[in-house]
Amino acid sequence: MTRFRSSAPLTSDWRHFRFEVADGIGVVTFDRPERLNALTLEVYADLRDLTAELEHRDDVHALVLTGEGRGFCSGGDVEQIIGELLEHGDNRRVTDFTRMTGAVVRNLRELPIPVIAAINGTTAGAGAVIALAADLRIVARSAAFHFLFTKVGLAGADMGCAYLLPRVIGFGRAMELLLFGDRVDAETAERYGLANRVVDDGAVRDEAMQWARRLAGGPTFAIAATKKLLTREQDMDLSSAVEMEAFVQAFLMRSEDHAEFFRANREGREPNWTGR
Repeated sequence: MTRFRSSAPLTSDWRHFRFEVADGIGVVTFDRPERLNALTLEVYADLRDLTAELEHRDDVHALVLTGEGRGFCSGGDVEQIIGELLEHGDNRRVTDFTRMTGAVVRNLRELPIPVIAAINGTTAGAGAVIALAADLRIVARSAAFHFLFTKVGLAGADMGCAYLLPRVIGFGRAMELLLFGDRVDAETAERYGLANRVVDDGAVRDEAMQWARRLAGGPTFAIAATKKLLTREQDMDLSSAVEMEAFVQAFLMRSEDHAEFFRANREGREPNWTGR
């Protein structure tokens, strides 16, 4: 796949959400505010394809997900997804759809760049799982999470949610949220560990961009390795994790960024990170 280099702001031609790149930061903005940014089949497909592409680009070192208007993402559009699949979907088509939704989450978790969800409002169903798949979540005080799958007669385990949520907030809390599907306000989300930071409503995007700039301007090679290890080691025993960390750390100790740290420390200046 083609690799891209760009230092100038870039706006993509993705049709079903906005995607902009500037200064090493990519921003996805769900852009159906009249529907609280409900997802359509086309949004899912574009998001799956974009998140697969980003791994092969070198102009994006951090990704921010957010929504336009009052919602982050209210989940799947009832008419354009549920109605369409109930009326015209056979088993093959419905399974293709559920696999596509899961691919979005898998791609976000596999991306070698940090992903920050700037949760500006309503975050429900699939929208809550997409936020959960991010590495960091900054949440507006008025925002709330709804893992509401059981309330529509579906399993609370959807798009990898039953895998990810217990690892973020613990098994007991995850069981409660997925069985009942009740609203979780921002303060409760922070107490549970679902929100990394709760901020005033108007400050969500700015706070997310500040974090993204710090990460995009840092030692991105080491940051990518850290995300990869944290993800992989969730399913390892301690001995295997220690061994993997030993090899990765030895590799990074021979990296250009680590050598640059040593030079900068000796010369009394800030490092000039290159991500190599």
